[in-house]
Amino acid sequence: MVFVAGCGGGSTDEPGGVDISSGSRHLDLVAYAVPKIGFDEIIPAFRDTPEGHDIGFSASYGASGDQSRKVARRVPADVVNFSVEPDITRLVKAGLVDEDWKEQAPNNSTPFGSVVALVVRKGNPKNIRDWDDLLKPGVQVVTPNPGSSGSAKWNLLAPYAAMSDGGRNSQAGLDYVAELVRDHIKVVPKSGREATTAFEQGQGDVLISYENEAIMLDKANATAGENGQVEYVIPPQTFKIENPVAVVNTSDDLAGAKSFVDFLFTPEAQLIWAEQGFRPVDPAVIEATRELFPGDIAKLWTISELGKVLGEGTAEENDGKDLKGWKAVDEALFGKKGAITKIYDSGGKQ
Repeated sequence: MVFVAGCGGGSTDEPGGVDISSGSRHLDLVAYAVPKIGFDEIIPAFRDTPEGHDIGFSASYGASGDQSRKVARRVPADVVNFSVEPDITRLVKAGLVDEDWKEQAPNNSTPFGSVVALVVRKGNPKNIRDWDDLLKPGVQVVTPNPGSSGSAKWNLLAPYAAMSDGGRNSQAGLDYVAELVRDHIKVVPKSGREATTAFEQGQGDVLISYENEAIMLDKANATAGENGQVEYVIPPQTFKIENPVAVVNTSDDLAGAKSFVDFLFTPEAQLIWAEQGFRPVDPAVIEATRELFPGDIAKLWTISELGKVLGEGTAEENDGKDLKGWKAVDEALFGKKGAITKIYDSGGKQ
């Protein structure tokens, strides 16, 4: 496997040439790499509101796990937005995020999301339609490293859930992931954004990615060369991506941080998320922007239902209660002893 180095988006205080740093108050946003294009529009919009008019921002973007570990080591942060819930749970354990953070904002503090998509070269020369097609001889797949990237976890959960009937036949899902890693994943970037860049540069036949990344690449066809043209497929069975946000309780401006998080759920911000390719969570905006998200999804698996299956029977080792949600999924698949972690560590062997 080839590991692609580099930053996942870096820091910025002038997205698109717009100054976001000026103000008598200041907030540090630390986020995973992919939503930068959304925040580049969201932050100026917030600064145009009465609540945000005098708040300047610094924003840092990178692989979700890496960003979370930086904040845990006390890198300055007021608001965090990560790809997966465990990257916020790490900060709860470090005393930097309140235990009730999911109750402090709507929708379990998840202002937007996506689904797992398959990006292919224009014309779909490998005829990629569903997860089985990724295992065709000669198909090379690009997806990030689940050790550093939250998007990599989502990317692997989609086929795992589809092949295992939501974890009920876990070995079938693991067999699929093992074959994918062993025979088809040849490029392993650190973050979802680095994976997109690698694919744009011509690496691989298929990019497993967030739908919003697929939409961004599809829009870029207008200016891309012939060899850079892409299209994307939403598999019949895929996974619901939920990307949470939280206030860091050591912030010097808790009121400002809270007002920014609240803004993410307003109709104005929800429409911005949708226009940038992220699925909104406000019911009215979901309905108004439905045409922006084509695709016929027969089954959309969720962390909640997968966690319920994978956590069954874990009560004895967890104070009498079965693990649920991300706790169950991480323990079974992505933790230090998780089954998918072992597959990656062994290069696809079980």
